[in-house]
Formats: sequence, C-alpha cells, structure tokens
Amino acid sequence: MPAVLATLGSAADTGHGAVGPLLIGLVVILTAARLAGELARRAGQPAVLGELLVGILLGNLHRLGIGWFQGMASDPILNLLAQLGVIILLFEVGLESTVRDMMRVGMTATFVAVLGVVTPFALGWGVGVWMLPGHSVYVHVFLGATLTATSVGITARVLRELGKSQTPEARVILGAAVVDDILGLVILAVVAGAIGATNMGQSLSLGPVAMVLLKAGLFLGGALALGTWLAPRLFHSAARLRGQGALLTTAIVFCFALAYLASVVGLAPIVGAYAAGLVLESVQWRDFTARGEHELEELIEPVATLLVPVFFVLMGMHVDLAAFARTEVLGLAALLTIAAIIGKQACALGAGGGLNRLAIGIGMVPRGEVGLIFAGIGLTLSIGGEPVIDQAVFSAIVIMVIVTTMITPQALKWSLARTRGPSAAQAASPS
Repeated sequence: MPAVLATLGSAADTGHGAVGPLLIGLVVILTAARLAGELARRAGQPAVLGELLVGILLGNLHRLGIGWFQGMASDPILNLLAQLGVIILLFEVGLESTVRDMMRVGMTATFVAVLGVVTPFALGWGVGVWMLPGHSVYVHVFLGATLTATSVGITARVLRELGKSQTPEARVILGAAVVDDILGLVILAVVAGAIGATNMGQSLSLGPVAMVLLKAGLFLGGALALGTWLAPRLFHSAARLRGQGALLTTAIVFCFALAYLASVVGLAPIVGAYAAGLVLESVQWRDFTARGEHELEELIEPVATLLVPVFFVLMGMHVDLAAFARTEVLGLAALLTIAAIIGKQACALGAGGGLNRLAIGIGMVPRGEVGLIFAGIGLTLSIGGEPVIDQAVFSAIVIMVIVTTMITPQALKWSLARTRGPSAAQAASPS
C-alpha cells in the first residue's frame, strides 16, 4: 500500500499507469473525507470542516516521515476533479435561492449585504497593509476580497435544524448572504482581472478595473435575464426524452455552459455556475417530477458527494503547519479572524428595528466553502511568475475559515434563543 500511494502524481505513460494513481487517490480522499465529515457532524460541526481538517492532516504527515500522500495535492487530474467539484458546489449553492428570492429580499437584506461586503473588505485590506507591508497591493486587496464571503449553506443548515428558517431574521440573513456572494464574486472577478491586466503589462488604473467590473455586471445581468427566459424552454424540451438521467444531464449542461461562458469573458467559471443555480427553480422541471422523477437537488447530490470533497481535502493539503511556527503567520490568522467577525457584525447595523441584530450579524460570519474557494483561486493567481498568495498567507486564511465556521453554529443557536423584543414578534417580513 505505501508503495502504491507513493506513485501518486507520477503517472506512467500507459493508460493503466495513469489511472492507477488516480483511483487510489480517490479511494484515500473519499474515504478520509467521509469519515472526517461524519466525525464533524457528530461534533455539531459542518462536514466541510472535517474534510478540510483531514486534508491538513494528510498534507502534513510527511513531517512525521509518512510521505505516501505527498503527491496528491499537486496531482493534475485530482486538481481538475477538484475544480469540477467547485463548479458543482457553486451550482448547488445557487440552487438554494432563485432570482425571485433575490427580488423579494428587499432593501433591508440588500443594505445588510452591502455593509457585510464593504466593512470586511476594508478591514481585510487594512490587516494586509499592516501585517504584510512588503507584499504587493494585490495581496492586501485579495485578503479583503476573501473576507467578503459568507457561507449561505452553513447558516441555512443551522436555521433549518433550529426550525427558524421562516423567521424575519432568517429571511434577512439568507437574502443578504446570497447578495453577499454575488458581490464577493464580482470583487473577486475585478481583482483577478486587474492581476491579469498587470501581467499583460498594463498599469493598475481605473480603466482595466472598470472594464472587468462592467463585464462582470453585464455577464451576471445577461446570464440571469437570458437564463430565466431560456431555462423553462430548455427543460420543457428535455422532458420529451424518456430515458433516465435527462433532468440531471440538462441541468449539468446548463451549469457547465454558463461556467464556460464566464471563463470566455474573463471571469471565474464559478460565477457562471452560481448564476446557473440562481436561474433554475423547481417549476421549470415539473414535467419531470410529474412523472415521478426526483427533484434536481436530490439528483445533483451524488455528483457533489463524489467531487466536492476532493476540493476541500486538497485545499487542506495545501496548508503548511510549519508556517504556524512563525509568529507573524499566527498574528495574521488572528487578525484576519477578528476582522472577519467584526466586519460581519457591522452589517447587522443595516437591519431594521425590532429584529435580532446580533443573530443577523452572527449568521453572516461563517466563510466556510465560499471562503475556501476564494482562497483556492488566490493560489492560482500570480504576477510575473510569483504567486499572489503564498503558502503562509493561504494557511492563515484557512485558519480564519475554520474558526469562523466552527463558532457560528453554536453562536447562532445562542443568539436566536435569546428573547426578542416585543416588536420583533410582530415584525413584518423585511421587504
């Protein structure tokens, strides 16, 4: 077994040589992810946390003389599967909301979302300037962008478990989290576009930034408008296919097509995948469910179960525990975590009177999978051949993601259990 694992990342020219390491890599990743995810759930934490932590463990076992897993983090095929997993994950996150939901969240959730993006972004940039003065301005900006994320999936799960998903606070949190993710993706697109312009010899100026911002806005607006018109017709036509899997295939094709179009216009593919999820809603595939087929969310789950853990485990494997022997890395992680928490608490100031503002602020805190996606993209960006985010900075970001993800479930339960003011019980739906 050790000898087989040691061949990971060094595929031979023959087909068997290429497939063998991939298969054993998937065996290791999926088994470890499933066991760690189950342990995390039993501890009252989201499964993603267990998957990330087991990745950190596997990625650092070589420090104990166990080098069997060292090639996995750099294996190109595993990394390709991880990127597909991210696309499916953002598609799933998008499916949890619809364009109609976004239009119904109203000004309260929008104001909360804007504060929940602007404040963490400014604080993250400030932490970067203070702690990493010798680094590029892009590092400082990217740290700010990473802090804008909110994991709508983790908060939504906690609210459902508590039976609070229909409260005014929950509607504000979930609506704002969706808008948060969209704004965060736009900021990420702008940062990546500015870095790309710099690599092409263009100086950092308002022109390239404005162009990326315009492209992101036009793409999102166009994708949502066109998708809302196209999706019902596409699924109605696909319903004429009587074979098994037509609904799932149509949805994945729609997701991958928008992800590809996003990459064509210079945006991250996850922007297109998220837009695809937002556009789709259950009424569009009622022809399938009327004849007894499962809902799309149920059909996509096995695909996500296969691919998404690959991403989280590999992200964990990129964390270098030796970096935490450096006080500056620990200091950066601590300040990023504080900025992440304070930044989202500030967004609660946008909530209307009579609402549990503390619960709203806490509900926006977890970075979870979205924060990891931002950090993972940072590893792929470089200027002049030098990575924008090095291993030490990436490790500090991951610690911030872990802490904000761990504290949110219990803190949200506590804050929602507090007695709300008399006006809250009669508070109208935020709109």
